[in-house]
Amino acid sequence: MGSGFNGAMSALITPFKNNKIDEETYIQNIKRQIKYGMQACVPVGTTGESATLSHNEHKKCIEIAVETCKNTGVKVLAGAGSNATSEAIELAVFAQKCGADAILCVSPYYNKPTQEGIYQHYKAVANSVEIPLMLYNVPGRTGVEIESHTAIRLFQDVTNIFAIKEANGSMNTIIELNTYANDLAIFSGEDSINYPILANGGKGVISVTGNLLPDKIANLTNYALSGKLSESKAINNELYDINRVLFCESNPIPIKAAMYLSGLINTLEYRLPLLAPTKEHMELIEKTLQKYEVLR
Repeated sequence: MGSGFNGAMSALITPFKNNKIDEETYIQNIKRQIKYGMQACVPVGTTGESATLSHNEHKKCIEIAVETCKNTGVKVLAGAGSNATSEAIELAVFAQKCGADAILCVSPYYNKPTQEGIYQHYKAVANSVEIPLMLYNVPGRTGVEIESHTAIRLFQDVTNIFAIKEANGSMNTIIELNTYANDLAIFSGEDSINYPILANGGKGVISVTGNLLPDKIANLTNYALSGKLSESKAINNELYDINRVLFCESNPIPIKAAMYLSGLINTLEYRLPLLAPTKEHMELIEKTLQKYEVLR
C-alpha cells in the first residue's frame, strides 16, 4: 500500500487574488512542479493555508491538483486533516472520490488529544477510505506529537497507513522509526534536514522550498535515493540559506513572499491572521534570493 509513493514533492502554496483562490496561477505553479521533476504534488497542507480556507475552497484545490496532474505520471497527495475527526473523514472521502492518489493527514491540532485519541483519530480516517494515508507529525504547529510508538502501532494495525511526514526536527525520531518500523516510509517535512533524513532511510521529501526551487529539491532527492550521497549533500548545503530564510516568519509567509519577488505569483495575499513579512524580512528574503537561479 502506497509503495509507489517516493521522491520529491512540494507542499503547495495557495495563491490568492482579491481574497479568492487564484486558480490560474495555482495551475501554472503545479505545471511548473511537473516540469521540473516533482514526483507528486501536495495541495492544501499547512503550507497551503488550509486552516483559513473554507471547505469548498479546500476541495477546489484538490480538484485542480488532480485535474492538472492527470496523465502526467505525477501523483496527488491531498491534504485532508482537521482537529475534528468527522471533518478529516469528510475531506478524505472527497479526496478519494475526486481521484487523489493518497491523503496527507495532519495530527489533530489545538485540542491536544492523548496518544490513544491520536490512534483512534487516524484509524477512523484511514478506515473511511481505500487510498493510502500518510501521517503528518508537526508538533510545532499542532501542539501535539505523534509519538513513535503511536506511529508504529498505526502502521502495524491499519493496512492503508503507509508513511509519515516527519517535521519535528528530530533525527532521533527518524532513527527510532527506521529501527522499529523498517517498512514505514518516512518523508522529510523539514527542508534543512532533507539530506540527513534521506541518507538515513527516508523515502522522499515534502518541501516548502520546492515551491520556489523544484529543480533543486528534485535533484537533491533523486541523488540521495540513487545512492549519490555527496551530490545530494552538496545541494542540501547550497540550499541552507534559502531554507533558513523561508522560516524567518511563520510558514507560508516567507515562501509566498519569495515567489512573489520571483514573479511566480502575481499578488502577495494572505488570509488573516497571517500578514505579509515585515520590511526587514522582505529585504532579507530579496537579498537571499539573489544567490539562487529561480527557473520559470
